[in-house]
Amino acid sequence: MAIARRLRTGARKLNLVAGLIRGLPAEKALAQLKFSPRRISGEVKKVLESAIANAENNHNLDVDRLVVAEAYVGKSLTMKRWRPRARGRIGRIIKPFSRITVVVREQEEN
Repeated sequence: MAIARRLRTGARKLNLVAGLIRGLPAEKALAQLKFSPRRISGEVKKVLESAIANAENNHNLDVDRLVVAEAYVGKSLTMKRWRPRARGRIGRIIKPFSRITVVVREQEEN
């Protein structure tokens, strides 16, 4: 399992990338993220690599049999910024942050 907090993107956009890797074998998920055109996919790839390393080193699991069991996304903090508008008013700009949790498990032999 690995968690990334304060990723500078919205939860909806991050969930699109997380959906690409859910249920895939770890190696295929890494390849999927490597060639994804989404900006945040590089950060998700780092989290997946960390989850694989944690499974190998902390839990002695076989890397070749790892599967992305869960990949879920949540909201984190939001930065509020202001932009001047016409007639002395201001417009609010919301800059969202998100978090992602990736859980890998060893696939059972059939």
